Amino acid sequence: MNPSTPASTAEASHWDQRYRQGGDGWELGRPAPPLDRFLRTHPSAPRPPGLVLVPGCGRGHEAALLEALGFDAIGLDFSGEALGAARALHGRERSSLRWLQANLFDRPALEAAGLTSGTLAGIVEHTCFCAIDPGRREDYIATASHLLAPGGWLLALFWCHGKPGGPPWGGDPGVVAGQCRAAGLVPEIWEPATGSVDQRRDEWLGLWRRAAAPGSSGGKPPC
Repeated sequence: MNPSTPASTAEASHWDQRYRQGGDGWELGRPAPPLDRFLRTHPSAPRPPGLVLVPGCGRGHEAALLEALGFDAIGLDFSGEALGAARALHGRERSSLRWLQANLFDRPALEAAGLTSGTLAGIVEHTCFCAIDPGRREDYIATASHLLAPGGWLLALFWCHGKPGGPPWGGDPGVVAGQCRAAGLVPEIWEPATGSVDQRRDEWLGLWRRAAAPGSSGGKPPC
């Protein structure tokens, strides 16, 4: 999925075409309700300030929500069509909201954009994890852990449906939890989501923290 390679260029073009033709059935036209409610009302929700990344941001609804709540947000997607729609809906780049066309697995591209180890206070996941090949899920979570500061948080809405095929690919909540723990993420909340739209009744909501490195003083980044 590296945009500099022919294979990933073809994949990005595939997603561009889906956006142009309206083949984006995951699009809700708003932030996912369980994430919106959690961030606005839950006593354990992370608080601003802090730099937060939304991988596979699509039309940018969650990134715009984070900015409205007081975070500095980066919406990342390798589809130029998606980011064009995000800019049209939520505005062009500014200090509190950036749009980045890159691949989450392309570490040099992330580093060129200033996203290095420990850069982020948080990551919000919605529909990216279920769109990638399940064989890359451990890479996804490891990359998220790499980018988070010690104590940084991953707030994720995982679609753990049991239907065959994909995307969107399903998953088992126990397996997903094990992959997060293996990457050094500690669960604070891991439970069936409430308030999901009707077609996504199998969503799980998780709030995970990156464990402090051994021998460090620990502590959470601003959140």
